[in-house]
Amino acid sequence: MVSSTFIGYDDYGHEQFDTKRSEIGELLYRLKYKKDKSVINEMVTTAADFVKSKRWSFDLLIPVPPSSSRSFQPVVVLAELLAKALSIEYCGDCVEKIKDTPQLKNVSDVNERKKLLSGAFRADCSKIEGKSVLLFDDLYCSGATMNEVSSALQKSGKAAFVYTLAITMARERR
Repeated sequence: MVSSTFIGYDDYGHEQFDTKRSEIGELLYRLKYKKDKSVINEMVTTAADFVKSKRWSFDLLIPVPPSSSRSFQPVVVLAELLAKALSIEYCGDCVEKIKDTPQLKNVSDVNERKKLLSGAFRADCSKIEGKSVLLFDDLYCSGATMNEVSSALQKSGKAAFVYTLAITMARERR
């Protein structure tokens, strides 16, 4: 998100914004909210090029578990294809959400987000122990989810190292 200016409320009382997104942010918006799957390859290529430029060394790519259940999970699709583009192992079931949490996009207080997420994830040690992991999410808000999943990867999963990557950052709510 480059900028977001509050412009008022719609007929249902929902806040409306004039939003300017980065190029990759616009692609993610189209994928998640417009269901435009034509943007997937460009997003994966961009993410793969970025990761390769960092020369990180990891064994396994793990997506942050989706926060809601839906038939099409952008974070999962992007993670699977990114792992393929990087020629590394993908593990979609290495981390499981073990505690129900509300939709965090509606929780703006960072401490409340941390509290809601505390103990919400468990990592599978048999698949992770001793490995370096790339933890992937499509959208970064406060870092609370990535921090909690990273903690689970290191504690219950016994990961040797955890790198994190998010496609884009959400607008900061004030």
